[in-house]
Amino acid sequence: MLARLMALAEESGQRLAAISPLLPAGLRSHIAAGPIDGPQWCLLVQNSAAAAKLRQLLPTLLAALNRRGWEVTSIRLKVQTPTA
Repeated sequence: MLARLMALAEESGQRLAAISPLLPAGLRSHIAAGPIDGPQWCLLVQNSAAAAKLRQLLPTLLAALNRRGWEVTSIRLKVQTPTA
């Protein structure tokens, strides 16, 4: 079970590395790789402004991931709320 979780975390990082060149330089530091749930992948975003820009890029990002062999049907964005 732990090995499976570690493999998914590694794959999520690989996916983020694959799409990183497609992201505007200023946006890259605001995004982190999130969990993979079957054909859905989650990106963790620091704020709603970054999420809004990222939503515009989703079709391009999905196409790039699928060209690389990952069968991703959707990318979910989760805005991280700051903890006090």
